[in-house]
Amino acid sequence: MLIISPLFPPVNAADMHRVRTSLPYYKDFGWDVEVVVVDALYIDMIKDPILSLSVPDDIIIHTLSALPKKITQKFGLGSVALRSFWQYKSKVDRLLKRNNYDLIYFSTTQFPLLILGSYWKRKFDVPYVIDMQDPWHTDYYQRKPKKERPPKYWFSYRLNKYLEPIAMKKVGGLIAVSKTYIDDLVIGYPWLKNIPAAVIPFGADPQDYELAKSKSTYAIEFDEKKLNIVYTGAVGHIMRKSINFLCMALAGLKLSYPDAYSKIHLYFVGTSYAGAERAVHTVAPIAEQYAVDEVITEITTRIGYYDSLNLLHTADSLLILGSDDEAYNPSKIDVYALAGKPIIGIFNSGGAAVAKIGQLGSGKVFKYSVNGEEEELVEFLNYLSKQSGSPLSTKKYSNSAKTLTREQCNLFSKVLAHS
Repeated sequence: MLIISPLFPPVNAADMHRVRTSLPYYKDFGWDVEVVVVDALYIDMIKDPILSLSVPDDIIIHTLSALPKKITQKFGLGSVALRSFWQYKSKVDRLLKRNNYDLIYFSTTQFPLLILGSYWKRKFDVPYVIDMQDPWHTDYYQRKPKKERPPKYWFSYRLNKYLEPIAMKKVGGLIAVSKTYIDDLVIGYPWLKNIPAAVIPFGADPQDYELAKSKSTYAIEFDEKKLNIVYTGAVGHIMRKSINFLCMALAGLKLSYPDAYSKIHLYFVGTSYAGAERAVHTVAPIAEQYAVDEVITEITTRIGYYDSLNLLHTADSLLILGSDDEAYNPSKIDVYALAGKPIIGIFNSGGAAVAKIGQLGSGKVFKYSVNGEEEELVEFLNYLSKQSGSPLSTKKYSNSAKTLTREQCNLFSKVLAHS
């Protein structure tokens, strides 16, 4: 199998973790794999050298170049997919001519590259599978004010509308982190209901925590007398309602239980994808509006993956925020679960993410769209403040990376049988 994953260790990108954590196990289920990646020199994202230590030495990695971003930015193009498109076509053309591959697997959110699957299927008759980690062409931001839309949204929306049908025309199988993503694709492309598809979340690997403990030096000096609650990852406009809900609850806690309020501190780390000079705080301004900024620390700077794991390991409790998209199913849930700490989840309403946190035995979910949930969170925070150490009984529940690799391989086998 040939895996297309442009962002790859040491680049710290969320969309490569499925491949990264699966690489040690594909061979166990009968698959020899090679990966085609973009050289990290052409990627201006944070690098985490420890990530490379998790990639097995016997995996063949094909590295290619990309157009330099400093040149393409002059034309308004910075996407890795667009900068490496021709290089991917040329490199994989040569590989497919030289070797006998049974399957091509796209596991990336660099979506424009996916149309190459249709081309390679037509030219070399090799089936391909697409991993839908996020929606591709979607009207989600059409309903948002222009100021909340991503940069270059006008261009990307129209490009995606044109490219997605090309990629879906000949795809042999689909994997997604949310059933809604597959259902929406079937509505737009009815023929997809006849191909193999599977909902497979991201797995978590205990070895990652062992690497974090031994290699990471990142730390925050927590106040040992307080309950230190940590959230790691970006926070954007799509999570504003969750942040508002949290801050309202903290304001209620401050009013009703001032002593409990004084014993809690929340840390939001790595909240912006932008560099330090362009980063904008997204949590602190809302906290200031509710006069709860004294118990919230926001650090916009992105940190390495293993630094993040080390931080989760040392926190007292962990926070997961949902977006206003009900289908949102954060991949970090299982990684959080593996830390063995109590989880507080704030989501729009019910869904796969809510159900998963409910299975953990150490988590509690609050739905900001449901009346009375704010008061429930106030009471829960008051309860947590009175506990010592880890305040809830926890169990280390996780979808192991090996188990979820098996599910991927089962889907791959069905695609080959179906082709």
